[in-house]
Amino acid sequence: MRVALVLGTSAGGVGRHVRSVAAGLVDRGARVLVCGPASTEESFGFTAVGARFAVVDLADRPRPVRDARAVVRLRSLVRGADVVHAHGLRTGGLAVAARARTAPGPLRLSRGGPPLVVTLHNAAPAGGGAAGAVYAALERVVARGADRVLGVSPDLEERMRALGARRVGRALVPAPPPRERPDAAARAGLRAELLGAEDRPLVVTVARLAAQKGLPTLLDAAAGWAGHSPPPLVALAGDGPLEGELRDRIAAEGLPVRLLGRRADVPVLMAAADVVVLPSVWEGQPLVVQEALRAGRPLVATEVGGVPDLVGPEAGLLVPPGAPEALRAAVERVLGDRDLAARLGEAAARRAAALPTEGDAVDQLAALYIELAARG
Repeated sequence: MRVALVLGTSAGGVGRHVRSVAAGLVDRGARVLVCGPASTEESFGFTAVGARFAVVDLADRPRPVRDARAVVRLRSLVRGADVVHAHGLRTGGLAVAARARTAPGPLRLSRGGPPLVVTLHNAAPAGGGAAGAVYAALERVVARGADRVLGVSPDLEERMRALGARRVGRALVPAPPPRERPDAAARAGLRAELLGAEDRPLVVTVARLAAQKGLPTLLDAAAGWAGHSPPPLVALAGDGPLEGELRDRIAAEGLPVRLLGRRADVPVLMAAADVVVLPSVWEGQPLVVQEALRAGRPLVATEVGGVPDLVGPEAGLLVPPGAPEALRAAVERVLGDRDLAARLGEAAARRAAALPTEGDAVDQLAALYIELAARG
């Protein structure tokens, strides 16, 4: 089987997921072509797992002239594929256009070429204006132009059904397995690095420093701990466009928050935490939640997107997004109740054992590709 995987600009989860899928398909005997910006091959190494790679200039925001060129190039590249799988809303919209026979209007693209699957990894940006209209149009294009739409969360699935998508399903986006489980010495060493000789709780958040991650809410919650002696230390690992703004606020308000930058030792960081916190405004199937569950750590997260399905009814405390008082109260509840923390940690480990694996994700997609290719 010949499979074309298409992705746009990616610095993290989507690129890792596509690489995992490409590797699994190659292992199963498929001929895999990955199409995307040159930077994605540099970051994720698709050719290293046996796939071919073709550069297509697919950016993360509308650029009409360059997008038109990308559609023409993509149309040429995927012509011989048995199935095309695009990842992301913009990439999906361009893939619909690339396989269309004719384009009499943006919402009347006739289907042609190989079957098309589109996975939606994120919700469309909220808001009105020109940008909101563009994303709303892209949603309709994908809903009506793809043969199958997969969403990483229930709300994305329902959105596509409401827009008229013919067949919608759940995407599986598992976290890659850890190379090794951190031992007690590694955990103790990291706590000593972050806390020194102080006996204080360690609250860990791993996130891109971007608006979607709800980090101002985390800082609002941390402000309520500033008067404690000693306050919990919030260790925030990650980088992104809000780094300067967050750093300035932490310094100005004397918040008990430490920015760690991007870390390669996330499993150890998770293992060292007394509680892991995810304050996001929206998430699909966040890798950080899966990593926290695997580490068997108590989790406090916002009840958004696909998070409740990942956590289940017992493996974490869920709070509304944008509610710092609720977030702070949930964290304090975990830190103040050892029995609750132990129960959450045990439930997290059980939940992690039941989560889909990378092999499950590849099996799901391989079966879907065979089904669609057989229909022609």
